[in-house]
Amino acid sequence: MEQRGGSRRKGDGVPKENSPFINNTDNDKGNSYDGTNMALFEEEMDSNPMVSSLLNKLANYTNLTQGAQEHEEADDDEGPKKKAVKSPQMGTFMGVYLPCLQNILGVILFLRLTWIVGTAGILESLAIVCLCCSCTMLTAISMSAIATNGVVPAGGSYYMISRSLGPEFGGAVGLCFYLGTTFAGSMYILGTIEILLTYIVPKAAIFVAEKKEDEVEALLNNMRVYGTCCLALMSIVVFVGVKYVNKLALVFLACVILSILSIYAGVIKTIFEPPDFPVCMLGNRTLQNHNFDSCLKTEVIDNLTVTTKLWQLFCKGPELNATCNDYFDNNNLTLMQGIPGLKSRVISDNMWSEYGPIGMKVESNKLDSDPVGDTSQDIYMPYVVNDIATFFTLLVGIYFPSVTGIMAGSNRSGDLRDAQKSIPIGTILAIATTSFIYVTCVVLFGACIEGVLLRDKFGDSVKGNLVIGTLSWPSPWVIVIGSFFSCCGAGLQSLTGAPRLLQAIARDGIVPFLQVFGHGKANGEPTWALLLTAGICEIGILIASLDAVAPILSMFFLMCYLFVNLACALQTLLRTPNWRPRFKYYHWALSFLGMSLCLSLMFICSWYYAIVAMVIASCIYKYIEYRGAEKEWGDGIRGLSLNAARFALIRLEEAPPHTKNWRPQVLVLLNVDSDQGVKHPRLLSLTTQLKAGKGLTIVGNVLEGTYLTKDAEAKKAEQNIKSAMSAERTKGFCHVVVSSNLRDGFSHLIQSAGLGGMKHNTVLMAWPGTWRQSNDPQSWKNFIETVRETTAAHHALLVAKNVDSFPTNQDRLGEGTIDVWWVVHDGGMLMLLPFLLRQHKVWRKCKMRIFTVAQMDDNSIQMKKDLQMFLYHLRLDAEVEVVEMHDNDISAFTYEKTLVMEQRSQMLKQMQLSRTEREREIQSITDESRSSIRRKNQDATQSTDLSRQSSQMEDTQEDEAQLIHDRNTASHAAINDKADTGPERVHMTWTKDKLFTERNRNREMNANVAVRDLFNMKPEWESLNQSNVRRMHTAVKMNEMVVNKSQGAHLVLLNMPGPPKNRGGDENYMEFLEVLLEGLNRVLLVRGGGREVITIYS
Repeated sequence: MEQRGGSRRKGDGVPKENSPFINNTDNDKGNSYDGTNMALFEEEMDSNPMVSSLLNKLANYTNLTQGAQEHEEADDDEGPKKKAVKSPQMGTFMGVYLPCLQNILGVILFLRLTWIVGTAGILESLAIVCLCCSCTMLTAISMSAIATNGVVPAGGSYYMISRSLGPEFGGAVGLCFYLGTTFAGSMYILGTIEILLTYIVPKAAIFVAEKKEDEVEALLNNMRVYGTCCLALMSIVVFVGVKYVNKLALVFLACVILSILSIYAGVIKTIFEPPDFPVCMLGNRTLQNHNFDSCLKTEVIDNLTVTTKLWQLFCKGPELNATCNDYFDNNNLTLMQGIPGLKSRVISDNMWSEYGPIGMKVESNKLDSDPVGDTSQDIYMPYVVNDIATFFTLLVGIYFPSVTGIMAGSNRSGDLRDAQKSIPIGTILAIATTSFIYVTCVVLFGACIEGVLLRDKFGDSVKGNLVIGTLSWPSPWVIVIGSFFSCCGAGLQSLTGAPRLLQAIARDGIVPFLQVFGHGKANGEPTWALLLTAGICEIGILIASLDAVAPILSMFFLMCYLFVNLACALQTLLRTPNWRPRFKYYHWALSFLGMSLCLSLMFICSWYYAIVAMVIASCIYKYIEYRGAEKEWGDGIRGLSLNAARFALIRLEEAPPHTKNWRPQVLVLLNVDSDQGVKHPRLLSLTTQLKAGKGLTIVGNVLEGTYLTKDAEAKKAEQNIKSAMSAERTKGFCHVVVSSNLRDGFSHLIQSAGLGGMKHNTVLMAWPGTWRQSNDPQSWKNFIETVRETTAAHHALLVAKNVDSFPTNQDRLGEGTIDVWWVVHDGGMLMLLPFLLRQHKVWRKCKMRIFTVAQMDDNSIQMKKDLQMFLYHLRLDAEVEVVEMHDNDISAFTYEKTLVMEQRSQMLKQMQLSRTEREREIQSITDESRSSIRRKNQDATQSTDLSRQSSQMEDTQEDEAQLIHDRNTASHAAINDKADTGPERVHMTWTKDKLFTERNRNREMNANVAVRDLFNMKPEWESLNQSNVRRMHTAVKMNEMVVNKSQGAHLVLLNMPGPPKNRGGDENYMEFLEVLLEGLNRVLLVRGGGREVITIYS
């Protein structure tokens, strides 16, 4: 446990999760146990502390308070200088309820809610409010369940999501939450500037529109300039003194509460004395009341009728006979009370929506109007018009930010006395309170304020007053000043919180390119993160429109809330043992409803913003999955993967896979050296090329010994194999087994590797190239037993010879061939393997050639046609060649090969003799072999050379055996060459006449050879096992054909003959295979598993 804790990378999760528990035993090493009551457990005290010690640690466990030092790295860096952390003291009201209230109530309530009510009508506004508040309430229920399922350290919402959904989702959602918080900062700053320039000091505008149609552009440019200055100022405040921001939070909250109270006070006052805010109407159109005092066309001064300022706005001069706008001439001016009060029954007029395009004039249905034909000059007239096109979904996107901020309590989890109790109660109460405020405000606004004033977004008809301010008591300035400071405070809070969130993500190490943002000032202040936050915030400010920025941050917050609901639903459905929330009033159906609502709202607000947000989240997810650090946080997605895997495995076991679904699920039998290093890494390369990342790969290894003594070596071997798999890009599992002997270990692997329906069906191993030189015959016996057990288990077997010469994954083989020698049909593996290899870029340029062997009685031409048709139906592109094997008599070379093989077998059986007896036995075998060679070959030079070689005897019997083999091979090279020039040469095309002619000619020649051989029969040949002679004959003939045709091929695939049923001939079997493969570089011996693996059917 100690090693595991020490090896963890810095920033790997939050050690606070583990610190009070059993793997934090570093400080206890010196405290040896001296008691007698627990002596039975005294040897385990280091790893398993006593319960009293554990409980003491738990009792002293506290979270870091929220602030600069809010991550575990601060603990690591401070060392002995670390100061004692104060115990958090904040309760539900101060720690959760009020922060949530402050974050939820804000700029949209003061600047846009009246306009939303006027545009959407009371009923649709209530639908918008209920939709958004339901979404946040359901999310709060899910969040409460997650927050009460264990200790939530400082970091709040990001911590909860990442630990519940894993690093990929955690990083994606964390960054979305960060972007949402950052754009919220933009929105609050824009709200601050809008209040400043529109309602407090309009004359401070730098850009002033000379024409009415340029007013919108001038306003946006003013917002950009002042917004940038405000952002720079706020960033400096946050950088210099973040503690002052936290201290001012209560002041800003007081502003919000006072503003709300003044609204309710103003509503009550309208019952008795409605405020006097008249709206000037021309016909049924609302006029902007900036440049005139009286709502009259003319007025009488000193008995003279003179025109008013309003006249001059619609006419070409102040004269009574001046040409005026037609609509102005035909309609009367009316003063309408903007706030008639609760008793006025205006609520019935405001019940329904009034959507319209950009530039639509704000009109009243109560007044008559005499329309005119020409409206081209209306854009220059002082009418109140829609500055944007309005529709239901747009209003949802603009309104939703006013219900965000529900995470404020969980973000302060480090400061709470009892986070598990305070977060659910405080958050849900805050949402209930704000929902009540919003619902009542919608109804009261609709019941007190005239519809034309509600739809006047900037209060142009009431001399530029804030519309909600006209309702408040005692003065509109209460709302104006209160909302100004509220927006300032919210902007500062966003610029304070967002960099810390980014710092938390960066310090977790899950997004490599964000590492730089984990650093900051000496006290941990996130300087670099603050700079990035200010940069992103500036993008929102350059957009300059509050109505355009609001849907953007709605997307990111909705994405975050969606995944909170998903996390809760997953944990509930998976029934993870660790899922034990103290908050009991949750259900997976509520979480799914919340998740669906979030998704629906995303597309309702803006379908293109929703797609962009999802693409950003998906890109972050894939990036973390591909490049991010691997974390194990016990997250729900991993639990979901386990459940899905279990379900899939159970389904797979119901029936064996159909031939169409068959693919090699490979068990790679890998060997390691004495230092547990991988011997043949190219075996893994071949696996990768064969699999291309698909299907199951299990890399197995066996260590000889007992598990108790070889535990460390097994782990080291496993690590080395995993490293090799990573280097060779082999995706799969590693399985190291410790067994009393290698044979049993490999047997156990073949039998038990895999799980359920996900078991291997193919075994891949390397050819034991040094089996002749080995002191221990067990090496090749293990190989043969593995072949037998693979056959018994009905698994396919692939044996790679000269595996170290196979190409790596970086190699690109040029033009060449993969040659398949199809001697016997064992399920179609020989056809399938080249196709799979050619899918990989290493073998892509290689062509496939298929050779099949015809006997004398076979029709070669028909065989070739049939094979071509078979390949056509299999959809495989390959050249086809039929090679004919003659019924030739067995050559002298074959007899000699067999003789040497049997002599070697006889020699190896003497392994148990004493050294003296062994040397004498080897000498007698050598002398006998040498005399046989002399009788056969009369060449004096070769004889002398062989005598000289035979005098250089080695002490070990295996070297002697190799020497015998080499001498005999060399001595028969000439005979072999002569044999090649005779009638045994292969003919590719046969006709019936040619067949009979060739057969008769061969009979005559073979009869002569047989008579000659009969007289020259060697005494040693008479005692040879004729079965071995026949097998050796096949191996020699096959080898001649394969070498002749495929020596230049990049890879040769060949049917692997099965081992003999009688174990006494095992060493002969190895010799047969050696002869069969002699002279070939890259060979893959293939043995089918007894089932069809390729089909012509769709």
